Amino acid sequence: MCLAIPMRITAVEGFSARCEARGIQRDISLFMLQDEPPAVGDYVMVSLGQAVRVVSEEDARLSWELYDQILAETPNA
Repeated sequence: MCLAIPMRITAVEGFSARCEARGIQRDISLFMLQDEPPAVGDYVMVSLGQAVRVVSEEDARLSWELYDQILAETPNA
């Protein structure tokens, strides 16, 4: 099973993007979304360094709320 993390795009250069989530920045590939490339300010789900889909800001926020809830209930997390 893979876990995708919602991140906000802060810069785009070709099929590469700089993303941010909770103060962490990563460079990711947009290659899988080349038919409808996301833009700066869009939120994407990132898995293994690849943006796999565009999501709304609300969906990104809800995902983080669920991840926080899971971590809060996981012993030794």
